[in-house]
Amino acid sequence: MIIKPAKRTDSLHPYYFSIKNPEVAAISKDRVERGLSPVINMGIGAPDGMPPAEAIQALCESAQQKDSHKYQNYFGLPELRQAYADWYKRYYKVDLDPVSEIQPLVGSKEGILMICLTFLNEGDKVLMPDPGYPTYTSATALAQAGVVTYQLKQELGWQPDFDELEKMDLSGVKLMWVNYPNMPTGAPATRELYSKLVAFAKKHCIMVVNDNPYSFILNKEPLSILETEGAKDCCIELNSLSKAHNMSGWRLGMVAGDADSIREIRKVKSQMDSGMFKPLQLAAIQALNAGPEWFEALNAEYAARKEYVWKLFDLIGAKYEKDAQGLFVWGKVSEDNPYAQGGDPTKTLGERVSDKLLYEKGVFITPGFIFGHGGDNYVRASLCAPIPMIEKAIDLIKL
Repeated sequence: MIIKPAKRTDSLHPYYFSIKNPEVAAISKDRVERGLSPVINMGIGAPDGMPPAEAIQALCESAQQKDSHKYQNYFGLPELRQAYADWYKRYYKVDLDPVSEIQPLVGSKEGILMICLTFLNEGDKVLMPDPGYPTYTSATALAQAGVVTYQLKQELGWQPDFDELEKMDLSGVKLMWVNYPNMPTGAPATRELYSKLVAFAKKHCIMVVNDNPYSFILNKEPLSILETEGAKDCCIELNSLSKAHNMSGWRLGMVAGDADSIREIRKVKSQMDSGMFKPLQLAAIQALNAGPEWFEALNAEYAARKEYVWKLFDLIGAKYEKDAQGLFVWGKVSEDNPYAQGGDPTKTLGERVSDKLLYEKGVFITPGFIFGHGGDNYVRASLCAPIPMIEKAIDLIKL
């Protein structure tokens, strides 16, 4: 390399699954060559079901139209922004102005970086949950801001400890990342929690960013922080079609908030892309129009799978909470766990259990350390595998 990379990349590491998935694939290939079954991968939360049929039809029909292949509006089709607004009104009871308070995104993951680039200066600080989604930390580093970690504790239902937050040095803190229903723990959102977050944000002049892609998964009452009185003054929310509509590869997300915040985010976004492919936008409109029966069928399947993942966790001695929501089961392992014995003592308990299952049994579940030190003694299994595959994983572990 003829030049040095930017200093802002010094603290970055490749995203865990960008390294682990090729390793899992190589192990799987080797197992097959040795006459064994391939690895059962229950690591990442990539839904395996089909999107709504109407969305696929809209994509195909629009892709055959001549005008579909031009540059599109930087801010999304007006019809798409209206569909997002209708979706929020119908399911979250939140009124959003489709013109000024909604911005479609190429997946909500890009929104995480855009929010950081929009609102953070070098040296600013960000409140970061531990355990939490690692991209929040990476995006903060790219914006050259600092991380102030706040712990999520199982005994508090994986919610912030507001007494501890009040004792922390919050000088220079501009943003706070929250994610409910929580990933990786599955802790549900509550109106009481959102009210506390809004009050905390207003008291300390901090913008709360709620990342909300799991609100429909194993949950009969989706909640948005924007439903809370006064939330638009201090909160913005990311959302996505990835999980709730089986469209993770389509990269369809959005950010909602007050008009001033959305206007500033649009300034950054307009420099980074030239609009979303029109057929994708038209497909998103159809997906957003899905009725309650879509979510009922989706959750019936995930509820059935969850019971089998519980059996797997019982088998490996991981303790879990049955009222968790979202696409994962989060389980705690102890020092005496048999699957943690004999592994690399420098690794966390969760990683040792994960390693043993992968290398010896051909089953991959995610070690919790990737979400922060609060996940060191945990493992996470995805519900994005059909029941026969989970049964096969159980059989492999029993061998």
